[in-house]
Amino acid sequence: MALAPVALPDAHAHAQAAPPTPAPAHGTRAPARHAAVKPAVRSAQTAEPRSAEALSVVGSHETSHGMEQTITRKMLNRFVAGTSPLQVLGATTPGVSFATADALGLDTYANSLYIRGYNQSQLGVTLDGIPLGDQGFINTNGLDINEAVTPDNIARIDMSQGGGALDVASTANLGGALQYYTQDPRDTVGADVAQTFGSNSTYRTFGRFHSGVLNQTGTKFMASYARTDAQKWKGHGDQYEQQANFKFVQPLGERGQLTGFFDYSEFNQYNYGNISLEIKRKLGSRTDYFYPDYKGAYLAAQGIFPAGWDQVSSPTDIAYYDAAQDQRNYLTGLNGNYDLTSRLRLKSVLYAQVSGGDYEFTNPYVSSPNGAPMIQQADHQWFRRVGGTLALQYRLGHHDLESGVWYENNDFTYSQRLYSQPLLGEGTPRKGTGPYEDSFATRYGVQMNTNTFQYYLQDAWHIMPSLRLHAGFKSLLVTTAGGAFENNETYTGQSALPSGSLTTAGAFLPHVSLNWTFLRHHELFFDVSRDMRAYSYGGWNSPVAWGVDNQTIFSQLRKTLKPESTWNYLIGYRYNSKYVDGVLNLYHSDYSNRLAPITSGTLVNANQTFLNVGSMAMWGIDAGVTVRPLPHLEIFNSISYNHSTYGQGIYNAGVYYDLKGKLEVNYPSVMYKSNVAYTYGNATLNFNVYYMGRRYLSYMNDTSVDPYWNANLTASYDFKHVPHVADLNFSLGIYNLFNQEYISSIGANPISGDRQSMFAGAPRQFFGTLRARF
Repeated sequence: MALAPVALPDAHAHAQAAPPTPAPAHGTRAPARHAAVKPAVRSAQTAEPRSAEALSVVGSHETSHGMEQTITRKMLNRFVAGTSPLQVLGATTPGVSFATADALGLDTYANSLYIRGYNQSQLGVTLDGIPLGDQGFINTNGLDINEAVTPDNIARIDMSQGGGALDVASTANLGGALQYYTQDPRDTVGADVAQTFGSNSTYRTFGRFHSGVLNQTGTKFMASYARTDAQKWKGHGDQYEQQANFKFVQPLGERGQLTGFFDYSEFNQYNYGNISLEIKRKLGSRTDYFYPDYKGAYLAAQGIFPAGWDQVSSPTDIAYYDAAQDQRNYLTGLNGNYDLTSRLRLKSVLYAQVSGGDYEFTNPYVSSPNGAPMIQQADHQWFRRVGGTLALQYRLGHHDLESGVWYENNDFTYSQRLYSQPLLGEGTPRKGTGPYEDSFATRYGVQMNTNTFQYYLQDAWHIMPSLRLHAGFKSLLVTTAGGAFENNETYTGQSALPSGSLTTAGAFLPHVSLNWTFLRHHELFFDVSRDMRAYSYGGWNSPVAWGVDNQTIFSQLRKTLKPESTWNYLIGYRYNSKYVDGVLNLYHSDYSNRLAPITSGTLVNANQTFLNVGSMAMWGIDAGVTVRPLPHLEIFNSISYNHSTYGQGIYNAGVYYDLKGKLEVNYPSVMYKSNVAYTYGNATLNFNVYYMGRRYLSYMNDTSVDPYWNANLTASYDFKHVPHVADLNFSLGIYNLFNQEYISSIGANPISGDRQSMFAGAPRQFFGTLRARF
């Protein structure tokens, strides 16, 4: 649910006077003087800004430096329990576009996140310092945040627009970073429980146990479990998730602490069907897969379609029998922070991850060996990665120096296998979420190994209490080697699939920022950085370099292919006072070697062309203001404008397309967000509305998705003095209050014309949650 927070009475009191010590510059987590604070033992809870409910994009607090914005736990609590943190970012933060097919934003297949024109696979993302890699439907070297941690356990989110922080371990960061931090266990024994119910038979149960301090050294832990079960709002199929988190904290005397984190997640989801502009216009947005109508899918595969389908240019692709995903993830990390001296601090993170996933479509273009007119086509993925980061921070006069390294090794395997479906009336159709047994053919197999090394050096110079300069650079070296180890020419049509190595190297990627509080309540900030993205990888015929048709094309591509890189510039102004907060950001990006995936063919047999569309220029502005005209009333408004254009034309299949001056696909030029929040006694009411402008579907800008408005309403009440319960809260929420019909996320893009790669947004949904703390 999209809600802005209600500020605490003293939320902005600290803005009335200069801080007692200067804050470090953007992107720096520098240690304060030892006498003032022990930063090494600060928890994610105590590190929250004092403005615990105010969105820092229009406010200032101790952890917001220039371009960094923070969303806190209290902000996240104003959404339906279990809502994806990406949904919160998209609903409340200028410049952020998030779209999905379900109200809670949990369907990773349909999710789409953009921050100022950069999509989720072009951002740096970490969880408690653990790099989460590329963010997308199928992760090859990381984990989507919804799978990495239960949303209830997130303490805060720091979002850096522009270049992002230098110390973020990422090979994908082209224009921003998201850093998630988990809550620490409480010092006292206790528990938290939440039960959510809602539309489409949604039931979600969450429970968390806190051990409290177990011994004189301060050892404590927490363990949680969450289970979500819901039906799709259109079509049929279950969307089931379960997740377990464990975290322990071990203080190391007065000098530091050791924390460990473990996550297990399992996602078994039937996916929503893709639609095209033509399908939406002629058949409606509720068109979905046939499941569980096997007979209907069987007849459609034979060319016998439901009434009205002959109006669509490709009726076979309107709907297949089903599509589903089954994911299992294990993620663990060990964090150490230790003050070696009063000025020297050591930080380290060790982590490991093992993930497996099965992603299935029913393919009506290939017959089963038994004569059935379709097969089950499944992509099977497995990868293992291990890595670690090590950093030293040193306080020298007015300088906070920091240097660190990151290394990771990743083994990745991807296979596409084909499974028979039964003849009509002679067996049970295969289940979309498995088990996957007895394949009759393997179409292809791919195996990759990647080594990543990153080094950074930075200095935060506190020139004076009101002026801070941050300067540094990072170096990046990433080598991926491998390719196809299995190829069935009967089904690929190629004699040799791509194989070989690619290296991304950036020896000097600088980052400079300046923060100047030139008057009371007034701040100016400036940021410039150069960023580079390593080559991503995946299965054959996916939008990566190794996804091109054959070895010959790949060998030619290697000679000219260059990694994507950007120069990001930002200048901004911020104002903070008791009654008004405001921010204005102007930004520009120069994008070099933009690698664009051009998609054609059917959903189950897509043809990917991987082209360098050259340069790209991005200009934009974000503005936000929060006013508090009356006690307990807060009104937030923001507007964003982005103008991103391609710099040159391209040749595709021998045809020239003039893309110069065409607007970026999938990202709106204009977004508007507003929220009114009012608290009366123990009751809180929030009304949120946002506008998503026109988005282009094709690179030639000859097809687009209409703008839309989405409004949301929630109400909650805190029950006080309930026996044996420390806190009891009941909330009701309505998503898509006015039941608008709209296109939410857009997937693959054609170079011109229409494509069946879009998802319809969820209709009006109702949710209720009862939370209790013991």
